[in-house]
Amino acid sequence: MRGVFSSPTAFAALTFVVYAAALGLYRRTRSSLAHPVLVSIVVLIAILRAADVDYAEYRRGGDFIMALLAPAVVALGVPLYREFTKIRGEAGAIVLTTVFGSLVGIVSAAVPAVLFGLDPAIVVSLAPKSVTTPIAMEIAGMLGGVPSFAAVMVILTGVLGAVVGPAALHLLRVTEESAFGLAMGIAAHGVGTARAFEQGDAEGAFSSLGLCLNGLATSILTPLIIKVIL
Repeated sequence: MRGVFSSPTAFAALTFVVYAAALGLYRRTRSSLAHPVLVSIVVLIAILRAADVDYAEYRRGGDFIMALLAPAVVALGVPLYREFTKIRGEAGAIVLTTVFGSLVGIVSAAVPAVLFGLDPAIVVSLAPKSVTTPIAMEIAGMLGGVPSFAAVMVILTGVLGAVVGPAALHLLRVTEESAFGLAMGIAAHGVGTARAFEQGDAEGAFSSLGLCLNGLATSILTPLIIKVIL
């Protein structure tokens, strides 16, 4: 079976096929537990283990997909432009919400880790769990953490947020477009933003904004909080 995966193109094709199948399953079931990112991760891990392929080898195909990330992020500017008037009108509340959300994200991960006596490198790696992977890895590396572990925590946080977030927000009766979107973007970064777009374009736009602003806030606040608690 290992012979099937002999080129980066094969790994990229495998990823696209698995995700397409997972997306089809999600659209048919509409179950949060069948979220395409979660299902794709589980299926790909199972396939790679069965084929005895390590992550470094698989990543050769992933680099091609990663190259598509930059234009995808830039494209988030379109819904933001469409909601610009509303964003400008709620600017103060948005900034306050982002700072508070960033603080909650950092403290809720770092403080329990300190209380349980975990290694400082793990504490630092957990702190930026609610921002996008590149930012989290940079923060973790800068503060003496483990960038690869930070990346894993970011992915787990995003998937958990996308699976549980909408149900939790509806349970709390958070249905206003801007509030719903900001909560998803701040708590669950890109994966949460993709889920917010399923709710509506306005929710997706505010989630995109929350994702970006939280990355900035967390980059500033994490070193300060880590310095205090460690």
